[in-house]
Amino acid sequence: MKIGPQLLIAAALVAIALPLAGRFIPGARPFLGSVGLLSPMTAIGLIPSEQDDKGGKGQGGWPGAEGGITVIAAAPERLVLRDVITAIGSATGAQSVDLSPGVAGRVVALQASPGDQVAAGDIIATLDAEAAGLALERAKLMLQDAQTTLERLDRLTGSGATTALQRQDAELALRTAELALRRATRDLADHSITAPIAGYIGLIEVQPGDLVTPATVITRIEDRSSLMLEFRVPERVAAQVTPGATVAAHPISTPGSDIAGLVIAVDNRVEEASRTLRVRAAIANTDDAFRAGMAFRITLEFTGAEHPAVDPLAIQWGATGAFVWVVRDGKATRLPIRILQRNADSVLVETALEPGDLVVTEGVQSLRPDAEVTVQAPVKS
Repeated sequence: MKIGPQLLIAAALVAIALPLAGRFIPGARPFLGSVGLLSPMTAIGLIPSEQDDKGGKGQGGWPGAEGGITVIAAAPERLVLRDVITAIGSATGAQSVDLSPGVAGRVVALQASPGDQVAAGDIIATLDAEAAGLALERAKLMLQDAQTTLERLDRLTGSGATTALQRQDAELALRTAELALRRATRDLADHSITAPIAGYIGLIEVQPGDLVTPATVITRIEDRSSLMLEFRVPERVAAQVTPGATVAAHPISTPGSDIAGLVIAVDNRVEEASRTLRVRAAIANTDDAFRAGMAFRITLEFTGAEHPAVDPLAIQWGATGAFVWVVRDGKATRLPIRILQRNADSVLVETALEPGDLVVTEGVQSLRPDAEVTVQAPVKS
């Protein structure tokens, strides 16, 4: 059995253990001095001298400056909790109409072009109305004949040559002719396709000579003086979203633009599949810079209560979750926290802070509960 390697390992362990015992076990120094090892180890720096050791300990036995562990700490700010919701929505015009004819017919003329701005009542297209015009003339003649018949019967009434039944039939014929004239007039008007709202003409899907029916879409008119943005928010803010709330809209196509808007409508139920609530907001488009169908990023901000705000460097993590070290009555105290909101330079937390508590941002590695602490103010940049 070879004893040499084992003796070397044992000697190495002793060589490591003796300096450590001299540093951290108070009773080891007298023993090392009695065997003549304390002075050599102190001379070469393996064990600090008693003077250095006393100067390197604060009250409570933890390393630090005289009076306790030196840390940088400051009183926490109090900031308002702001819940920011971001969603993507699509724009539609304030009003939009798919324009179709009221009757079947052949297109004979187009009075508008794609992109034109039109007013309500402007004629967009005209259908062949020859048959409708003839029907109108016939209705006028029938009405004139019915009026003449009734007038003749009125003149004969005094002579007893007419009966009450004849006059009643004449009055019915007159009313029927009046209704026929109104219908013919309406039918003729339906051959002129007019804009029901003011707005901009989209692409025109027909051309002169095409045969169209009431199912044919001629074009789309969009009023984009203002745009409606429809988006969804999570159910946790459903009670906070109300008509009149402000939103900020950012067009995806032009980053950097920021347009103020207002919520104008909120759905009456949360969608069960997605657990979201539909919301509609309106934004102005006075310079006509945006189009229906464009995508917008919508931001809503909700203001809550005030909470302590700490430096992100102050937050530590342990087996039970997040915590911070605070200086209370000159001693270190560990406080569990619940993180409410992370900002660029601060974190809003919920914790049991007391008046006068200072939150430690630097020096947390050396802290232990109830350790004496010397506080330095943060260096302002």
